[in-house]
Amino acid sequence: MTETEAMRRALALAREAAQAGEVPVGCVILHGGEVIGEGRNRREEARDALAHAELEAIREACARLGGWRLAGCTLVVTLEPCCMCAGAIVNARIPRVVYGAKDPAAGAMGSVLNLGSYPLNHKAQLVPGVLGEECAELLRAFFRARRNGSAGRERRGGAPEGESNET
Repeated sequence: MTETEAMRRALALAREAAQAGEVPVGCVILHGGEVIGEGRNRREEARDALAHAELEAIREACARLGGWRLAGCTLVVTLEPCCMCAGAIVNARIPRVVYGAKDPAAGAMGSVLNLGSYPLNHKAQLVPGVLGEECAELLRAFFRARRNGSAGRERRGGAPEGESNET
């Protein structure tokens, strides 16, 4: 599977998240061109601040490979990772990160901050903008619908109405 094909799969997962009332983010991890982990946002349904798409995919990939080091893997995600997910990427030693849309509110791989600019023990190669407009439009449509009162199921927890809860 190519990185573009993986992004299309991540977009499908993001659409599943949107249908469930979650912020539409999907993630796929490749190893040797094969999908070894995938995830989508589940913070609302799991009532868990850690239920980000990237963390789900990393957990699955670690279980599949039988260890915590994901050397030789590529993480493909529809939205630039936040600082929590960027930290998990560093800790899992993922060498390559491909993302679609930039996140000007919480992105930690170049937008708000760049975790790779710090003297950490691991730096991932970044490939931003893969199917970026399609990824960004999915997010814009979700939040437009939320503002109009028609995005998924009723909110459970999270930020109070009118406050950001985007990532």
